[in-house]
Amino acid sequence: MQIALAQLEAHLQRGLRGLYTLHGDEPLQQMEAADAIRAVAREQGFTERSAFTVAGAHFDWGEVMAAGGSMSLFADKQIIEIRIPSGKPGKDGSVVLQQIAEQARDADSTLTLVTLPRLDRQAQSAAWFTALDANGVAVKIDPIERGALPQWIAQRLQRQGQRVQAGEAGQRTLQFFADQVEGNLLAAHQEVQKLGLLHPPGELNFEQVEAAVQNVARYDVFKLTEAVLGGQTARVQRMLDGLQAEGEAAVLVHFTLAEEIRALKRVRDALQQGTPLPVALREQRVWGLRERLYERVLPRLGDVTLSNLVSAAHATDGIVKGLRRPDWPADPWQALQRLAWMLGQAASH
Repeated sequence: MQIALAQLEAHLQRGLRGLYTLHGDEPLQQMEAADAIRAVAREQGFTERSAFTVAGAHFDWGEVMAAGGSMSLFADKQIIEIRIPSGKPGKDGSVVLQQIAEQARDADSTLTLVTLPRLDRQAQSAAWFTALDANGVAVKIDPIERGALPQWIAQRLQRQGQRVQAGEAGQRTLQFFADQVEGNLLAAHQEVQKLGLLHPPGELNFEQVEAAVQNVARYDVFKLTEAVLGGQTARVQRMLDGLQAEGEAAVLVHFTLAEEIRALKRVRDALQQGTPLPVALREQRVWGLRERLYERVLPRLGDVTLSNLVSAAHATDGIVKGLRRPDWPADPWQALQRLAWMLGQAASH
């Protein structure tokens, strides 16, 4: 059974199951979800805990099976945690996980907690994962997107009795906070806690937040084009500056921007040949937020504009590889800024 992270608290109040699978790439939320499950389990007498980390192909899955079949002399309820950082249990692990899933019942004497990174569609279709899902509770932990981050921060502040000012002043404070911690949710949590230590419960003003919250943002190069297509000019500049400061390869940033331009052109060409938009988007593996952005942006992009963007991407490709191009900046990052600006302008007009 699949549930969203937001549903976990209500689910645990209704009763504990014998098998839980947490999968996602957000460490803070995965840690908090696991803590919530453990807390309820402890209340119900699960005092023994064994943890296994699957590290490489030589991991001994027999130890996991032995732990599941053993009973403590001092406790009759135990938690068995299986952490698979790679998301790949291997052949032996696949067999063991299916056996564990088939033996899982409502929490009686053993509760099994499996933690995994984000899984692609192929992994979620594997026999071992479908068995875990069918016989237990699978919780997909999605990252907090930039647009939802201010509200997440406000909720965290509220938990410790704090709030920002009402109206536009408060929104400005939350936006500043989000800019400082984007892409680094664990650090965002720590910055919220810092405010709880520095200031008493009640209202926080912008100056207090600005003085306390450090810039701990971490930028994902693959989120860059979403910001570009979304017309978020200031955020795009921050992301490019941040990626450069973090030592990201200019070649990878160029590839991301250029591939987005090529995908836009391929979808546009398919539409002109009579392919329905949903089909064209699926063929180019465009879904989620990008799908909504494409639907908004494509009507604004004519053939000449797309042709110019492809040429600009080609020029930038040479610059990041050390070539000079007339009328273009020689610095790779300045060229990337120009390419991002051109795509953003085209998508906004």
